[in-house]
Amino acid sequence: MPKVTRKLQITLPKRMAEAVGIGPGDEVEFAVAGEGLRLAPRAAAAGELSTAERLRLFREATARQAARNVAIGAVAAESDRGWRRDELYERGPAG
Repeated sequence: MPKVTRKLQITLPKRMAEAVGIGPGDEVEFAVAGEGLRLAPRAAAAGELSTAERLRLFREATARQAARNVAIGAVAAESDRGWRRDELYERGPAG
């Protein structure tokens, strides 16, 4: 596991750098992500992700949130409330 030096530097593990296409001399961006940091190649951090990559990241985030909802016992949005959203618009004016 890499450690932070006194100069606040870290060594990125080679397998991780290769997995995301970061090489020697490449510029990277750091972003705060919740309680952690996100490190990305500069082009990707500037919003230049491909549509396929953005969809993959969205699906992963959705799966993580669904797992958290199950873990905390959150009620699914599709639960039976006894009414439907469209019923809100079927009612006439109050009075």
